[in-house]
Amino acid sequence: MNDLLAFAVDAHGGLDRWNAFSELRVDLDIDGAIWHFKQQPDLLHGKVFELSTQRQRLTISPFGGDRNHSVFDAGQLSIQSDQEELIELRADPVASFESQTYESPWDRMHVAYFASEALWTYLTSPFLYTYPGFETEELEPWFENGEEWRRLQVTFPDYILSHCKTQITHFGPDGLMRRHDYTVDILKGATGANYPTDYQDVQGLKLPAKRRIYAYDDAGLKVEEPLLVSLDFTDFRFA
Repeated sequence: MNDLLAFAVDAHGGLDRWNAFSELRVDLDIDGAIWHFKQQPDLLHGKVFELSTQRQRLTISPFGGDRNHSVFDAGQLSIQSDQEELIELRADPVASFESQTYESPWDRMHVAYFASEALWTYLTSPFLYTYPGFETEELEPWFENGEEWRRLQVTFPDYILSHCKTQITHFGPDGLMRRHDYTVDILKGATGANYPTDYQDVQGLKLPAKRRIYAYDDAGLKVEEPLLVSLDFTDFRFA
């Protein structure tokens, strides 16, 4: 394992502790300019996200109705009833973005896919980077907020759907994530600088209770306005 990755994994609670669990449930409220721009401003308020930590599966509830939930699993996206009856299926959700422009509005399945692939990546990092097929490389350090942050470039394997193939995570002197940079393929390469804060100890693992996401410019500097996405997590539960 890369030296920086090993340092970061230990700081977040260690791989043995992470591997002791297979599921994570969290209450989550999501807002920010992107949802208003895409004409879906209220679809992700007050949701419960449940994910498998060892494979890419995530559900959002309620979604698509008070007694329904979305299921992102094996690259497919569906909306199901509380009795697991299929209501809507998008077998290739990525393809549904191909004809869109940056200005195109989203439907509820677009929102569910974007939130699912994003949150599965966020909630499993940095442990995710130890999974088979990931490639990591330490880059030159970055200076921000009066700290020197070590940077890890991560190349994702094809079996994981995420914002883009190559992403960069910044770690502070304590080994905790400070910033996560990427571009978003389904948004025509729009940039994202994702800042996790307010770390909590959850059953022996360190998880950020807040994330704020901004664009970044050609120099890698955060663009302060608008706030693209806000993520507020409560009541983490591992099983």
